[in-house]
Amino acid sequence: MRTPHTSPALPHWLTHPLPGARGLRGPVPWAAVARGALGVGPVLAAGVAAGQTSAGVTAGLGAMFAHINDRPATRATRLVRIGLPALAGAVGMLTGAWLGTLGLGTWIALALAAVGLVSGAISAIGPVCSSAGVQLMVVCVVGTGMPAPESPPARAGLLLAGAAWVLAMAWLLPLLAPLRGSVRPAAGLPDERVAVAAVYDALADLMAAVGTERGHAARRRLTAAYDAAYESLYAHRVPLHRPDAGRRRLRDLLAVAGALSETAVTLLWEGEPLPARVARTPALLARSVRTGRPPGPLPAPAPHTAGGLAAHRAVLLAARVFDGEPAPAVGAVGPGPRQRLRRALGPAGREYAARVGLCVGVATALARSLPGEHWYWLPATAAFLVKPDMGPLVSRAVSRAFGTAVGVAVFGGLAALLGPLAGADGVWPVAVAAVCSALIPVSVRHFALQTAVLTPLLLSLVYLGGDRGAGYARLMDTLLACAVVLAAGALPGLGGPRAQVSVRLSLAVRATRDHLDRVLDADAPYAVRLRLRREAYRALADARRAVEVAGAEHPPFGRDLAAWAPVVAALEEIVDATTACGVRLDHGAPRPEPALADGLRAALSDLADAVAARRPSADLPLPAGPLVTVPRLPLGGVPCATLADVTAGLHRARQLAGSR
Repeated sequence: MRTPHTSPALPHWLTHPLPGARGLRGPVPWAAVARGALGVGPVLAAGVAAGQTSAGVTAGLGAMFAHINDRPATRATRLVRIGLPALAGAVGMLTGAWLGTLGLGTWIALALAAVGLVSGAISAIGPVCSSAGVQLMVVCVVGTGMPAPESPPARAGLLLAGAAWVLAMAWLLPLLAPLRGSVRPAAGLPDERVAVAAVYDALADLMAAVGTERGHAARRRLTAAYDAAYESLYAHRVPLHRPDAGRRRLRDLLAVAGALSETAVTLLWEGEPLPARVARTPALLARSVRTGRPPGPLPAPAPHTAGGLAAHRAVLLAARVFDGEPAPAVGAVGPGPRQRLRRALGPAGREYAARVGLCVGVATALARSLPGEHWYWLPATAAFLVKPDMGPLVSRAVSRAFGTAVGVAVFGGLAALLGPLAGADGVWPVAVAAVCSALIPVSVRHFALQTAVLTPLLLSLVYLGGDRGAGYARLMDTLLACAVVLAAGALPGLGGPRAQVSVRLSLAVRATRDHLDRVLDADAPYAVRLRLRREAYRALADARRAVEVAGAEHPPFGRDLAAWAPVVAALEEIVDATTACGVRLDHGAPRPEPALADGLRAALSDLADAVAARRPSADLPLPAGPLVTVPRLPLGGVPCATLADVTAGLHRARQLAGSR
C-alpha cells in the first residue's frame, strides 16, 4: 500500500502574516462603526467648510487616533484608553511643531531620536502607555514635518479637540441607544455589569472543565475575564471620587467571584470532575448579575476535600452577597507610580527605548536625504512598525507593506474616479476619510487590513494638507521604513523578541514567588493573597503572549523562543498548586517546614534572576526525592501534596530554562 505523501508544514513566521492564520470573522461592532462614521468625516468637513482646512486636518488626525484606541471597554476604561494617548499626542504635536520652527536641519534626526527614547520607555509601562508612547512619537514626527499655519499650542489643542469629539460620542451614544437584546440594569452600569457577568460565565466553563484536558485553557479564559472586569471597576478610578451604590454592588459581586475563582483553581488541581448541577452554579450567578434578579437555589459541591469544602463555603458567601450583604474587600490592583517608573527605566524600557530612538533617528536621516519636502511618512511608519505588541517583526513588516500597497492603489483609483466629478476639490477626500474612519473598528482584526484602511485615510489628510502627489511616494517610504526596522531587529540588545520574552518571563517568576510567599505566610491578609494570585496569573498571561509572538519570528530575530512555552506552562502549574496550598492550609493542612519554604523562595528568585540575565540558573538545593513523588493525601495528611507539585514544577521549569 502506498503511503500518502504529506508536504512539510510551512514555518509559523511565514504563515503568520496570512489573514487565514488568525481569521477575520466575527460580529461587526456596529456601535463603533457608527462612532467612526461620525468621527473624522464631520471634523474634516467642518474645517473645509469654514475655510480652515489645516485646522480640520489636525483635528481629524486626533479623531483618527482616538478611533484606533476606541476598543470594547467600559466607559471609564475608554476614557483612559482614549484620553491618555490623546494627551500624549498633544504633547507630541506641541514638541514636534516647536522643533519644526527651529530650523535644525540634519540635527532634527537626533532631536526625534531623543523623543523616541522617551516614547519607548513610556511604552514599556503597560498597554495604555504603549498606545500613548507611539502616539507621542508619531504625532511628534508629523508635527515636525507637516507644515501648518497654526501655532504649536493651537495645533496641540486642535488634536485634543478631535479626540474629545470621539470621546464625547463614546460616552453619549450608548445613553441614546439602549443595549439591544438585553435587560438594562437598574444601576445604569451596563458595561461594568456585562464584564462582571463574563467572569461568572468563565467560572462556569472552568467548573465544567474540572477533571478534563480543557481545564487549564478554561482557567486562562477566567484570568482574562477577571482582569477585564477588575480593570473596568478599579483600574481607572478618579481620585477622591466615591463610587455610587451600583458600582459598589458590582464590586461586591466581583469579590465573590474572586473567592470562587480560588476554589475553582483548587478543584482543578484536585482533578475530580464535578456534578453537572454543581458546575452550573456560576451560570446561575451570571444570569443574576445580568438581570438583577435573585439567582435562586445554588448547588454546592460536597465538602469531602479541601477544594470541595472551600467551594461549599464560597457558594454560601455568594448566596449571602447576592441577597444583599456586603462582600469582603479584595484589595486594589495595578502597579503604583514607583512600579511604573521601574518598568520604564528597567531593562525592557531601556532596550525598547533604544530601538525606537535608533529606528526613528535613522529613518529621519534617510528621509531628509531623499528629494521631496514631505519626509515625515518614513519615520512615522518606522515608529508604528517598531511596536512589538502589533505582532512578530517580519509579519508586521510584510503586513504593513502589503496593506500600504493596497491602500495606495485604492486611494489612487478613488482620486482618478472622484476627482474630476467632485465640484469642490476638498469634497472627495473628506468622503474617503469618513468611510475609512467607519471601517477602523473592523480593520483591527488584522494588521494588514488595518493598514489598508488607514492608508487612504492618512492620504486624504495629507492631500488636504497640500501633499497632492503623496500616494506612490508614500509606498516607497513605507518599504524603506520596513527595511530600517528589519535591520534594527537583527541587532542584539535593542529590546528584540528575546529581550521581550526574558523580561516578561522574569516578571512572571517573581510574581509566582510573591504569591507563594504570601500563601506560606500565616499572617498575610486574605485580600493580599487574592491580589497576588491575580497578579501572578496576569504576569503569566503576558509571558505566554510574548512567547507566542516570539515563536512566529523569523529565526534570525527569535530563534527557538517558542521553546519557552513549556516553562510558562510549568509556572502556571506552580501557581495552581500554590493556590490549592493556600486553600488547604486554610482548612486544616499542616504548615510546611520553614526550610522548605525558604528553599522554594530562593529557587524562584534565582530562576527569575537567571531568566532576566539570560544565563543558566544556579544549582540551588531544591527539595528532591520522596517529596516530589509523594501521592496527594487527604485533607490534613502530611507531607504537603501541593508543595510537592510546586517543587516538581520548579524542577521542570528550571530544567527547561537551563536548556534554552
